[in-house]
Amino acid sequence: MTDDLITLSQQIKEWGIELGFQQIGIADLELSPHTQHLQQWLDNDFHGEMSYMQRHADLRAQPATLQAGALRVISARMDYLAADTQRIETLNTPSKAYISRYALGRDYHKLMRKRLSTLAKKIAAHATTQSYRAFVDSAPVLEKALAEKAGLGWIGKHTLLLNRQAGSWFFLGEILTDLPLPTDKSTTAHCGSCSACISCCPTDAIVAPYQLDSRRCISYLTIELKEAIPVEFRLPMGNRVFGCDDCQLFCPWNRYAQYSKEDDFSPRHQLDQMELIELFQWSEPQFLKNTEGSAIRRIGYQRWLRNIAIGLGNAPYNPRIEQILVAKRPSTDPMVQEHIDWALGQQQLKSAS
Repeated sequence: MTDDLITLSQQIKEWGIELGFQQIGIADLELSPHTQHLQQWLDNDFHGEMSYMQRHADLRAQPATLQAGALRVISARMDYLAADTQRIETLNTPSKAYISRYALGRDYHKLMRKRLSTLAKKIAAHATTQSYRAFVDSAPVLEKALAEKAGLGWIGKHTLLLNRQAGSWFFLGEILTDLPLPTDKSTTAHCGSCSACISCCPTDAIVAPYQLDSRRCISYLTIELKEAIPVEFRLPMGNRVFGCDDCQLFCPWNRYAQYSKEDDFSPRHQLDQMELIELFQWSEPQFLKNTEGSAIRRIGYQRWLRNIAIGLGNAPYNPRIEQILVAKRPSTDPMVQEHIDWALGQQQLKSAS
């Protein structure tokens, strides 16, 4: 290892901080233990309808195949928790819509990819490299495994990356490079005997420590699942209409979470405190306008209505809820209508009690 590479690795970390990342780490690309865990997860069908996880499993196991000559990964994390979001308060107010914290602001992909590309170009300008590529959920990469190897934290029992100084409210991104940079030491795990994430999960999706059955996870159900949400999970969903943060909200390590310095991650359109009734009444043009540049848009208008209908069914009885459900029903597709009918049934049960 030359002194130039050691100096460059330190410069890369400094440049990363200057670009708005909170931490940069460097690792090699050997992922054998993690790929074995991935294969077991796939064999258990825990990926549900996410067929792309299985389709590209071999690429996830060998990140070097994603970029010719790659020897190292430069892993970066960026905090996204906004200081003005009422987290547990919203979750405990059943008339309001709970939207996962990461989706309240602008979609992080473009912001992080631009910063990583800037970092990669800066590295290329200071070193002899012919091969590099930046990723932010843009290729089949085991980003948490690589970040763990790079010393950014450890994978917790909820399968998210945890950092002793920052909890888990952060995004990850990577640069594959052919530079033989010195690697950082991985971090030891610090979950201990804690099982808060397992016991707080509304749908028992964390079936064992470090094992998540996506088919039971509210994030999967509200974002990835394209069909009807199984009836058994509708009551436990409560007012969670896009994603779920429970395993992070109740993780003790998140007492050390740092607020983001990025304005783009602040809530837009007051989505952190919106009433379910108001969101359900958005027309499709309103939905498209208000979710422009947002991760929410990816699920489309009909699935948005599907999710909110469940929230309305779980809300306290309100005759206004029945009115808007009935009014919206004719303009929705059959899948959404089935969820509206379920919500109407729940409201009627509460009215009669």
